[in-house]
Formats: sequence, structure tokens, C-alpha cells
Amino acid sequence: MTRTLRDRTRTAPAVLLAVLGLLLAVLGLLLGAAACSTGEAAPGTPAASASASASATADPDRIEALPDAPAPRLPVTVPSADGRQVTVTSADRIIPLNGSLAELVFSLGLGDRAVARDVSTTFEQAAKLPVITQAHEVSAEGVLSLHPTVVLADRSTGPAEAVDQIRAAGVPLIVLDDAKKLDDVGPRIDRVAAALGVPEAGARLKERTQRQIADVQAQLPAAGATRPKVAFLYLRGSASVFLLGGPDSGAPSLIEAAGGEDAGTAAHLTGDFTPLTSEALVKAAPDAILVMNKGLESVGGVDGLLELPGVAQTPAGLDRRIIAVDDGRLLSYGPRTPEVLRDIATQLHRDAE
Repeated sequence: MTRTLRDRTRTAPAVLLAVLGLLLAVLGLLLGAAACSTGEAAPGTPAASASASASATADPDRIEALPDAPAPRLPVTVPSADGRQVTVTSADRIIPLNGSLAELVFSLGLGDRAVARDVSTTFEQAAKLPVITQAHEVSAEGVLSLHPTVVLADRSTGPAEAVDQIRAAGVPLIVLDDAKKLDDVGPRIDRVAAALGVPEAGARLKERTQRQIADVQAQLPAAGATRPKVAFLYLRGSASVFLLGGPDSGAPSLIEAAGGEDAGTAAHLTGDFTPLTSEALVKAAPDAILVMNKGLESVGGVDGLLELPGVAQTPAGLDRRIIAVDDGRLLSYGPRTPEVLRDIATQLHRDAE
């Protein structure tokens, strides 16, 4: 993924300490998110009520690479977000350690140099690459067995021991800051392109992405007196994980760019996520609910979502206004963000004339 929220768990108050530990672990799993995270992407729109709008994009889950594959100019020495200076001498064998970074590598036209993927990298062109993560944690042995010449990670990549082991083997590993808002897209493209020795390709990809984002926003309906409030819910029914997004969840920037208002921020929530309760949802009073496809599937579609505490009593629940976006794309904050923004805007304004 912000970026990258991944699997989170909520338990009874008696095990609050366990909850806190799990929440911290999840922060490294989706933002970006797949961070953020972003988690595993669903292959399509969930089988739910017809009231949940279909995705606005009908194309397969593919990456649109730049038309001309660039030739890396190396060596380069670039800063890593953990304070190191890292020298890259070859981009022949690239391993991006989350789906958001893999999306960037393939979009730059360097996908044929990628030799592995993590579980959140689900787009079509990467499907045959070996997976080198186990339950969202990096396997250092798996990475090193593929003899990478450069590894890309972000602050959510873990465990730390695996990162240290990869570096100890002499492999250049660059850490990037997590992406949590639209303003992070351009700098993230620049940094990945610089690390791989293709800054000119990065500039072209950034220009294309920013232009596509502007095109989507130009097509939005005229803003009314108030914007519809949208609550981002992170759901994993099999693990009883039900969370309401706050200002640091990674979703507010997308919601606002699509012409909405983040309900968690409007309700004065703090941090990234809070356990979903009837009281929290009543306070947020969303007009629409944003979820990931796989999360919606995990609770039994729209009907199952309406059975969660407080959902049916919100304006969104009463109207069955549910916005569903693929897990692997929602919080990636990269070249596919224009598609995500179009998905959200189309579903959010589906009744606009």
C-alpha cells in the first residue's frame, strides 16, 4: 500500500493491551495504505446489494506503464527515509516490498526488472512473480534468495530484523516515507525514479499522474452549500476487525479531492483509526461509507455491513450509499490514484445531475 493499513484486530476491553499492540502492527501493513494499506486486493467488486455502485473502471487490474522503457543511469546515491545514504549500482533485479512501490516500478516502465512481489501487489503484470512476504511480513531469506540489486521499502515495512538482514548482506535498500495524501504522490514518484536512475521518466510519470488527477477533479459536479460526509471503515469480518478512519487514516485526502468531507475528521476523531461503535458512527453521521472491496466481502456485502453497530442508523446506512474500491488501489497514492479518485467521485456523486 499509506501507503498502508492492513490486518487489525479489536477485542474486548479486558485485552486492551493486546489491541494496542495489534493496532501498532497493523500500521505497518496497509498505509499507503497498503500501507495501508495498502492489504490484499480483491479481484473485483463484491457480491453485494445493487445499491453499492460498481467501480467506475472496467479495465482489468493493470498498470499503465510509460510508453518507452527508460535505461537506468547508475550509480546514484540517494537519501533513505531512515537517515542513511544508499548507493545503487544496478537496477537489473528490483524488489519492491509493497504494492504501492511495485506500482511505481511498473509504471516507470521497469516492471521487467522486478523479480519478486509482496502479498499486496496484485495487479496483473506482477501476478507471476514469487511472493516474498509471509502474512504481510518480509522474509529476508526469500528476498536474498532472489539476488536483488536494489530493494525498495517504506517505513511500514517489517519486521525490522528482516530489513537489517537484507542490508547486512550488502543489498542496497532504500526506505521511503509512507504516502498518506495526494500531495505525497509527486515526491514519491520522484524519489523512486531517482533511486532507480531514471529521473526523467519520473518527471514524465509525475506530470501524467498530476494531469490525470486534475482531469478527474475538473469533472466533479459543482460544490453545493455542504459536501457529503464520508466515513472510511476498515473491515475484516473474519478477524472481527471493524475500525472507523480518522484524520491520519490515509483516506481524508482522497475523500476531500473527490468532493466530500471526511466524517472522522469532522467528528474530531484523532489519529488513524478508532474501534467502530454506534456512538462513534452517530457522531460522525456519514452520508456515505467508503470501504475496501475485500473488507465489504468479509462482512457479507452491504446487508452484512448494515448489521454492524450503528451503520444502519446513519444517513449512509439508510440510503445504502456504500463506496467500494479495490484494496490494492485505494491507499496506494501513486500512478493509479487518478483511477481511485474517479471511482470514489463517481460513486459519491451518483445522484448528481
